[in-house]
Amino acid sequence: MSTPSQSAEVPARSKRADALRNQQTLLSAAAAVFVDSGVDAPIREIATKAGVGIGTIYRHFPTRADLVVAVYRHQVEACAEAGPTLLAGVDSPLAALRQWVDIFVDFLVTKHGLANALQSDSSGFDALHTYFLDRLVPICAQLLDAAVNAGEIRPGTHAYELMRGIGNLCIGRDSDPRYDPRRLIEVLLQGLQRPPDQFPPGESIPASRR
Repeated sequence: MSTPSQSAEVPARSKRADALRNQQTLLSAAAAVFVDSGVDAPIREIATKAGVGIGTIYRHFPTRADLVVAVYRHQVEACAEAGPTLLAGVDSPLAALRQWVDIFVDFLVTKHGLANALQSDSSGFDALHTYFLDRLVPICAQLLDAAVNAGEIRPGTHAYELMRGIGNLCIGRDSDPRYDPRRLIEVLLQGLQRPPDQFPPGESIPASRR
């Protein structure tokens, strides 16, 4: 039989879990709106997408910068968590890498305008960029290593280089609707592949590639 204190703890934990889920739903909605309308999208549009009132957004995120930073971190975490999940659920490491890159590109599009939103706090932006690299470079390296070991891509590609190249290809997407960076990113990924009969799987991975 539970004690009064134990009974009180369960509802408290449940409320915290509900609040976290609601906040994650709000951040996902904001990210989707940012993709379509940029980080300057009306708060009302985000509230409608999330199915909440405007006051709920301002209660969690008093300023637009607070919301943008939260979306940024939310997307980084989603991208980081997707890597191991894809590797565990997809037969081909290369297929996992392709799917992860697609998620990464979505993140880069969502990130559009972040620098302008945080231009008054360059130190905060620098800290977010460091957080971005610390979380995502090891995930990308893990995917590359798995694809190399499976004999699907050539060794020697650095995770940071690949991510930087993909980021450069995404530049200009928002200012030119005729430009689809995913087409060139696919060409880039094809360039990583190696003929299946040329390199046996299981060769050692140079430590310098990370």
